[in-house]
Amino acid sequence: MGKQLLRSGTSVAANYRAVCRARSKSEFIARVGVVVEEADESVFWLEMLADNGIIQATRIEPLLNEAKELTAIFTASQETAKRSRV
Repeated sequence: MGKQLLRSGTSVAANYRAVCRARSKSEFIARVGVVVEEADESVFWLEMLADNGIIQATRIEPLLNEAKELTAIFTASQETAKRSRV
């Protein structure tokens, strides 16, 4: 589970960098969609680590909250870009 969290967490950063280099609105929307998926997967793995008692929920709570906030931010960004698509 830790390796999966490492992969999805680092993927958020790498794919966000790609979002910043998008050449069109369509590419931006597609790439930010990948970021949303990876951020949500990171939330999943953090929850799994806590739910299975591998890491105490109190220790993981700040990371989990931040991962959820980032997921919400990226989702809102994607939805805004979809609505303003020309």
